[in-house]
Amino acid sequence: MCVFPDSPGGNAAIKSEKKTEGNSFFSWLLVLALLGAWLSVGVMWFDLVDYNSALGGVYDADGDGDFDVEDAKVLLVILSYCKSNAVVNYFTAKKKKPKLLNKFDKTIKSEINAAEKLRKKGKIEESLHAFEALVQKFPQSPRCRYGKAQAEDDLAEKMRSNEMLLKAVNSYREVADLPDVPPDLIKATLKRRADRQQFLGRTRGSLATLEKLVQIFPEDVSLKNDLGVAHLLLGDNKSAKRIYEEVLARAPHDGFAKVHYGFILKSENKIAESIPYLREGLETGEPGTDDGRFYFHLGDALQRTGDKSAYDWYEAGHRRGHFASVWQRSLYNVPGLRAQPWWTAEETGYTVLVKMLERNWLTIRDEALSVLDGTSGQFLPEDENLRETGDWGQFTLWQQGRKVAASCRHVPKTCALLERYPEATSCKRGQIKFSVMQTGTHVWPHTGPTNCRLRMHLGLVIPSKGCRIRCTNQTRSWEEGKVLIFDDSFEHEVWQEAESYRLIFIVDVWHPELTQLQRQTLSPI
Repeated sequence: MCVFPDSPGGNAAIKSEKKTEGNSFFSWLLVLALLGAWLSVGVMWFDLVDYNSALGGVYDADGDGDFDVEDAKVLLVILSYCKSNAVVNYFTAKKKKPKLLNKFDKTIKSEINAAEKLRKKGKIEESLHAFEALVQKFPQSPRCRYGKAQAEDDLAEKMRSNEMLLKAVNSYREVADLPDVPPDLIKATLKRRADRQQFLGRTRGSLATLEKLVQIFPEDVSLKNDLGVAHLLLGDNKSAKRIYEEVLARAPHDGFAKVHYGFILKSENKIAESIPYLREGLETGEPGTDDGRFYFHLGDALQRTGDKSAYDWYEAGHRRGHFASVWQRSLYNVPGLRAQPWWTAEETGYTVLVKMLERNWLTIRDEALSVLDGTSGQFLPEDENLRETGDWGQFTLWQQGRKVAASCRHVPKTCALLERYPEATSCKRGQIKFSVMQTGTHVWPHTGPTNCRLRMHLGLVIPSKGCRIRCTNQTRSWEEGKVLIFDDSFEHEVWQEAESYRLIFIVDVWHPELTQLQRQTLSPI
């Protein structure tokens, strides 16, 4: 068994030794002289290659790009462990570390290394002071300023300080603006800057940084992929689509580009076209493809085309930990909450709310009809692309825990009734709204976004037959004046095949097992 010095059980002291500058040719003569006759085969192999290109940089932790005497010592010890020229394959296969030092920075690398050592040991404040002193002393040093930015970045995380993180973002920019910055350092600097800008919610700033990166490194498709994501985060699907088309023209098997391109096609309702991109992208298993959203949308697209393999992909998403189950496919969840498709009022603990709704259903219905029958056009079409056929309108009173005052002016009694029930009005992951569905409407099988809510349906105008809702494998119908309760994070589907419209009142409530702190701190959806 070969144990390398930088692996567990190896000679850690060798790894920590400081290198000294030396002549690469002399270093190789030293290696060959010390190895002796038992490595004659290896020597013959070495004679056939450019030694620096084969091994230079492997132990070049400071990025100076040469192979010197200390590197030779490391190689000698490794070879003495393995006593086999097979170790050469390890070196040639190992990815070179990025070169972060320019010619000047190589002359002060001992000072840079001392400050960097403090940062890696977690002595962030000391490291920051050391790098600040170096920047004062060597203002044109890209590596010193990069170290300062990294220390500020680390300190921001430690302090949970956006102000400190902004300093790091500015310092990263200063690095890239300096002259004679090594390409690897420019790339590392701007990628981190874009990431931190995105973290701060400065999406347009992140986009500009990524655009600069793509201009500098036009052949790097991974940077273009990141730029596409930045456009998606801004809702600019058109620009993202153009970028992923460029990537796929150059790298037709790029899995990251495929899943994102498929996602965009599906958002354009190009269902059949999206399927091969989503499927093939997921099958690559490349970094960035193993995302619940892509399993979700591939399965949904397959369902809409009648392909039963949709559930195979849902099962795969469940195995990968993206879905709680094949049926429950919400993506924004709190783990450990009780999960079942249908609930009774008693199980929710919200019996007082349910009884109030059922007791006042006629008042609620009459106000809804006054809006529905008026000329104000308050009911807006469903806009989530959930309908296969028909018309489905909604009139919202609360959205993400916020009252829609303009709507409540039309139905003041209904809103007054709800004000006393914070489990509904404060539900930042839900809505309170009227829903009218015309005859001939079919709503595709779908799931809600979160397991943090339960959904109540109060029947207001329900035709005698033809209206039904399926949640998992159980199908039920509404009744006027009665409340149905289900967990819409489970797959559900609706048919309206009656001869007249169906009108219900939807009230979302917090999942009863969420704590008060969770209800206060969960982000809105």
